[in-house]
Amino acid sequence: MNTLDDAFRFNATALKVGAQRQQVIAANLANADTPGFKASEVDFASALARATGAAPKPVVAAVTQRGHIGAGSSPDGAGVLSSADVRERAPTQPAIDGNTVDADAERAAFADNTVRYEASFTFLNHQIKTLMSAIQG
Repeated sequence: MNTLDDAFRFNATALKVGAQRQQVIAANLANADTPGFKASEVDFASALARATGAAPKPVVAAVTQRGHIGAGSSPDGAGVLSSADVRERAPTQPAIDGNTVDADAERAAFADNTVRYEASFTFLNHQIKTLMSAIQG
């Protein structure tokens, strides 16, 4: 069963990273008119490499009290992105109120991420269909 998990792990992880990247982009778009909001971005390639174990793991803060949540982790443990994967986007033309969201760049990133997500989903679907075809003979 471990080999089967390994076969699907990369594309499944790519879907998770893509979904979390989409959340970052959506948060940027939702805060386009919020004074002082700093836009964030996700380096998809490094995030995917880190999530699949192909890159070194970031240093994680020690949890010294029972109620602490480790740095870069989500409370429910569902996230695959670490704090090293999400960084502040370099502003192209910040607004007078300090907001750095460029709505056109965010929409382009949203479309790019959607294409990547669909590609990962298509590859995963193809893997499943190939496996089902091999099983059914």
